[in-house]
Amino acid sequence: MNIFKKAYCRIFQFVFKIAIPLLPYRTPKILSSVEDCADTVSSLGIKKVFIATDSGISRLGLCDGLISALSSRGIEHYFYDGTMPNPTVSNVEAALLEYKDNGCDGLIAVGGGSAMDLAKAVGARVAKPKKSLNKMAGILKVGKKLPPLFAVPTTAGTGSEATLAAVITDENTHRKYAINDFPLIPHYAVLDYKFTLGLPRNITAYTGMDALTHAIEAYIGRSTTRGTRRNAVEAVKLVMDNLVACYDEPQNAEARKNMLYAAHYAGIAFSKSYVGYVHAVAHSLSGRYGLQHGMTCAALLPIVLDSYGKAAHKKLAKLARACCVATEADKNAEAANKLIAKIREMNDYFAIPRSFPEINEADIHGMAAFADKEGNPLYPVPKLYDRSRLTQIYREVMEK
Repeated sequence: MNIFKKAYCRIFQFVFKIAIPLLPYRTPKILSSVEDCADTVSSLGIKKVFIATDSGISRLGLCDGLISALSSRGIEHYFYDGTMPNPTVSNVEAALLEYKDNGCDGLIAVGGGSAMDLAKAVGARVAKPKKSLNKMAGILKVGKKLPPLFAVPTTAGTGSEATLAAVITDENTHRKYAINDFPLIPHYAVLDYKFTLGLPRNITAYTGMDALTHAIEAYIGRSTTRGTRRNAVEAVKLVMDNLVACYDEPQNAEARKNMLYAAHYAGIAFSKSYVGYVHAVAHSLSGRYGLQHGMTCAALLPIVLDSYGKAAHKKLAKLARACCVATEADKNAEAANKLIAKIREMNDYFAIPRSFPEINEADIHGMAAFADKEGNPLYPVPKLYDRSRLTQIYREVMEK
C-alpha cells in the first residue's frame, strides 16, 4: 500500500478508536426462551410482529413454539420465510413490502446471519424509507431508530444478534457489502440452545468457525478495548472447547449452549473492534459465487493470519496460550504458528475445503477491488494490504 493511503487508513482507524467510548454502543438484552420473547413483545405493546426466517427453518417447524407463544398472548404475526442464504437488495425490498402491507410494527428474526441481516435491513428501510440500501452501505448511514427488533439465532456463529452490521448482496453487481450503524443492534437476543440441537454437522462447523474468525480478527486488530479483548478470548476458548463436541454429538445440550454464547461474545467483540481481511475477502468471494460465508472464512483464516507474519504474532500468541494451544515457554512466533496450525487441523477435521474450484481468474480483480473498498480504511488490521496483495489471497484459495 502506498504511503499516503496507509497514513489515511491508520489516521482514520486511530480516530475511530479514540471515539469508541463516546459512541452509542449497546448490548442486546438476553432472553432465554421463546416464552420470554413473547412476554417482552407483549410488554412493548407490539400489535403485529413480522417473523423473518427462511424456508429450511420453516420446513423444520422451528418457529412453531414461538408462534404458539405469541398467539397465546393475543399477539398477531406475519410469517415470512423467503430469506435467501445471502440476502439481496430485491429480497429485502420484497420483505419490506410484506411488512408494510400487513401493518407490522415489530421484527423477529429467526435463523442464522441471513435472517438477521434481512430483518435489520427491513428495519433500516422502515426507519429511512427514502434511502436505498446501496446508499446505506458503509458506516453510520442509517441514523434513525428501528422498530423493536428481536434476534433468535438457530446457529452458533454469526453473532448477528449482537452486532451493528447487516450484510447485503447487490444481485446486479454480485457485490456483498455491510451496512454498519448502531440502530441495527437488535434490542433483544433470544439465546435458546434448543434451536440449535440437531443442526447439520456441516452447518455446525461452518458457523462455529465463523464465530472463531470474528473473535480472532477482533482480538488481533488495532482498535481493541479491554472489554472486546476479554469477550474475544472467552469466545475463542469456548469454540476450542465445544465446537468438536457439537460436531460429533449434535444433541449435546451443554456444548450447544456454550457455542451460542461463544458466537454472542464474538459478536459483541467485533461490533466495536471490527474484523479484518478474512471477512473482506470472504464477503466478495461468497457474494460472487454463492458460497457459504462461514466456510469461506474458515478456509481463509489460516492463510490471512499466516500472511500477517510478525505484525500479528504477539496477539496470536496470547490467544494460543489462553486456549492451551501453546505454553508460556513458547516464543511468540512459535505460539502464533501453533494456533494457525490448530485452525488448519480443525478445518481438516470438519472437512472444510482448502480451495474453491468456483474461482475464476477473470473475477479476481473485481473481487479484490470490493475487498479493498470494504477493508480500507475501516478494518484496523495488523498489516495493511492494497488491492494487489488482496489479489494474491484469492489466488491462494483457487483450486490448483
